[in-house]
Parts: sequence; C-alpha cells; structure tokens
Amino acid sequence: MIELKNVSKTYDNGSVALDRVSLHIGKGEFVFVVGASGAGKSTLIKLLSHEEVPTDGSVLVNGIEVNSLPKSKVPYLRRKMGIVFQDFRLLPNKTAEENVAFAMEVIGASRRVIKERVRTVLDLVGLLGKADMLPKKLSGGEQQRVAIARAIVNRPLLLIADEPTGNLDPETSKGIMDTFKKINHTGTTVLMVTHDKQMVDWMNKRVIEIVDGAIIRDELRGGYSNED
Repeated sequence: MIELKNVSKTYDNGSVALDRVSLHIGKGEFVFVVGASGAGKSTLIKLLSHEEVPTDGSVLVNGIEVNSLPKSKVPYLRRKMGIVFQDFRLLPNKTAEENVAFAMEVIGASRRVIKERVRTVLDLVGLLGKADMLPKKLSGGEQQRVAIARAIVNRPLLLIADEPTGNLDPETSKGIMDTFKKINHTGTTVLMVTHDKQMVDWMNKRVIEIVDGAIIRDELRGGYSNED
C-alpha cells in the first residue's frame, strides 16, 4: 500500500525533514507514527498526498509513484485517500450530514448514492441520530467523528489521521480510536500520526518512531516509547 525507498526531504532553508527513510506498510495495516515535534512526521504525510515531493528517493502509494505524478493526476490520487485533521475542518453552516455529503458532491456522485452512503458512514461512527445538527451543536468528539465520516465516505484505500485526538479528553479519545478500529476492520489501511501516548499504548498496534528525520524504531506491536 505504502512504500518509501531511500526518501530524503530537505527544505529550501536547509532543514532536513527526512533522511534516507525506507518503509513498507501493507494493505489493511494500522500503523502509528510517533516522535517529537519537528521529527519529520508531518512531512511524511505531505509526501504521501503529493503536498510535498522528496528531494531524493521514491514514494509509492497503491503502486503509484507519487513523486513523479503530473499535477493533473494528483486529485485522482487524493480521492483514494481520506485525511482526518486535529482541528476537524468542518463547514460551520452545514449539518453533519451535509458536511459528509459535500465530500461526495465535489466528485460528482449521484444524489441517490450520496444519501445512501452518507447515512451508512454516519451510522458507522455512531452519529446517525445527529445527522441534522450543525457542528457548533456537537461536542468535540462528535465533530471529530463527523470529520472521520467525511474522510471515509468515498471509500478510500488509505486513511491518514494527523493528531486526531489532540484536542480530546481520554475517554472521548478512546471512542475515536474504537471508530478507527472499525474502519480498519473493513480493510482500510490506517496511518496515524500522534503524540497521544495513552492511546498508542492501549491500541498495541504497529509503531514507527521518527527522530531527526530517521526511523529509529519499527515494532509490530509496540507502545509509544520503547521504555514502556
């Protein structure tokens, strides 16, 4: 699903974000990427979605060499991905249902398909009963679940989550992680960047640790740190 081959990324100011990183993530895996701020985690995500391109090496997603894609093909690549952000990024004047539907409208899906699939994913994240509510009427955890529903409504092969529990309390975070587990069990590959030690330890999934742009640890069943 994801393969990085000897990937380096140096920004114009000389900052080295990634240094000769090689990595393979198979279809259907659930992987945490951990490390201190500035370690290179966000750059990794940006390389996968072609928001950035590597200075050296190659990035492959589902067999597609991302770094050599022409700009005209990038939107098609991103349609195969769902991305969940820490700050939700919901449209404030649209209901939960409308926020999720919008992700399908922009790709030209039919009204019938939109209605059916939106209700299915809202049910999956436990929010079918709040479909008609605006974001401001929802709790932080509920808003995050709307964001997750929006990210998966187009049935992406890969779901990327960037600090999805960063603004949530521990109990709400656990509920969000349960939602990600459900999605992963449907066959979607999940790649999650996080500082949430408690959730990483609780999930006991594959953990990749990045320090100063290099992978220093890759454990099939790990905790947030190898000191645990």
